[in-house]
Amino acid sequence: MSAKGDTFLRIHPKDNVLVALQDLEQGKLIEFNDQRFTLTDSIRAKHKFSMVDLQAGQEIYMYGVLVGKATQHIPQGGPISTQTVYHASAEFHLGERKLEWHKPDTSKFEGKTFMGYHREDGSVGTANYWIVIPLVFCENRNINVLKEALVDKLGYKKAKNYESEVEHLMELYKAGRSVEEILSADINTKEEKSQSKRLFKNIDGVKFLTHEMGCGCTRSDAQTLCGLIAGYITHPNVAGATVLSLGCQNAQVSILQQEINKRDANFNKPLVIVEQQKVGTESELMRQSLQQTFAGLVKADKTQRISAPLSKLCIGLECGGSDGFSGISANPALGYVSDLLVAMGGSVILSEFPELCGVEQELSDRCVDEEKANYFMKLMSSYNARAVADGSGFYANPSPGNIRDGLITDAIKSAGAAKKGGTSPVADVLDYPEKVKANGLNLLCTPGSDVESTTAEVAAGANIVLFTTGLGTPTGNPVTPVIKLSTNTITAEKMPDIIDINCGTIIEGEETIKQAGERILDYVIKVASGEIEPKSVQLGQDDFIPWKRGISL
Repeated sequence: MSAKGDTFLRIHPKDNVLVALQDLEQGKLIEFNDQRFTLTDSIRAKHKFSMVDLQAGQEIYMYGVLVGKATQHIPQGGPISTQTVYHASAEFHLGERKLEWHKPDTSKFEGKTFMGYHREDGSVGTANYWIVIPLVFCENRNINVLKEALVDKLGYKKAKNYESEVEHLMELYKAGRSVEEILSADINTKEEKSQSKRLFKNIDGVKFLTHEMGCGCTRSDAQTLCGLIAGYITHPNVAGATVLSLGCQNAQVSILQQEINKRDANFNKPLVIVEQQKVGTESELMRQSLQQTFAGLVKADKTQRISAPLSKLCIGLECGGSDGFSGISANPALGYVSDLLVAMGGSVILSEFPELCGVEQELSDRCVDEEKANYFMKLMSSYNARAVADGSGFYANPSPGNIRDGLITDAIKSAGAAKKGGTSPVADVLDYPEKVKANGLNLLCTPGSDVESTTAEVAAGANIVLFTTGLGTPTGNPVTPVIKLSTNTITAEKMPDIIDINCGTIIEGEETIKQAGERILDYVIKVASGEIEPKSVQLGQDDFIPWKRGISL
């Protein structure tokens, strides 16, 4: 995208704005093609300025698509900001199929495999977890009681904690130290090696997934929740599951079993279901849950890693805490990874529908047939219409952090976010919480909210998630490794405990998108084989938030 030493960038030949790659001072001379002009204001890195003189109402283009309109006169060299621009995106319609794509050279990865857990339905896991999950929020406390009983004893407790820091603060208080002395005390966390050992060598952990749904909601919400949970139970990274039910809630065991059968008609993983209103006392609930879970773990521990082709990878593409560099560094690098994997017969999932606003025409044209194109457009239109009816809309998606770092309209954010999906045809379009059935690029309807979207991508079958961030976000998932990629070097260096891969090298001209994409896929293979544990796994970032089908952007 950029060459070493470049200070600004034009992303697409149709664009009438330029992106600052570093802080630019007011009055700086800009020389681009046959144009020479000076900046009317200082422009911070990641933000944009106009290449031409724009009048109020004139269209603004980035990534070759409409991303906004001027609210007032913007002089050549003037800033593109929330004060001068408002969100606008192009209309879309059913067009011709455009299925030609930039198929990458995959020779570097020919014959490469990863070591995974093979399941009877033909899928392959990149990890092997047992999950414990409630059908209704009434059982959350019992889930936490099971967690207290199992995690440490089985050897899955994370070594890093902050108990010693609290003890130090208590000692200072008891010694009569002042508030100022307490605030200035050095209580940095010390790394400690875990003394506990896993009892089950082939099980990566027991994960406890709580939520606030299951009853007091519509029947549709209950059905959807059961579908999401079924997606986790049948997931290739899950060895077996314990499900706690109260008994009277909307999300019934029978609905869960129907949803499991939809996803795997021959399902035979160890599955423990205990219903509190049937068994009676809490102690009896705990006894049955612990005994049956332990027996299930014994069975699940017999599965070992075996070589698998890269076509068995299903990668979820996600972003959160995005910035003005997301669409020109980490996201297109993920797009290259996406194209590589599709070319080798694998699957990828592009979700976050509010962040595809403005690129509907391109994506619908890339759908393999008109039925899928129409379905995608219908999902986009109905989702936005529901948001508008509730007093919002896709235009309201950018967060304060997004705006602060250069993503001032939803269309600007979307055009960059869509780059994660590469250039391949859209093989299938899925509504939440459906499961991936087709190899290739899949579009999955989810919110832009990164935890809800990541939760949904994993339920759809993602056995690895690649997550780009410009500002830094600690999102993870209980059963699927989430690999965090920084869009810029500053964030990578500032937050090394959550960032796995730095894509700021692209901005700095040190690396091409192709080189970064190949480096990312090499890393993915090592994570998928259990050779590398990404930061989100190390820190136990087990975020799980089901999407209640109201309005979440």
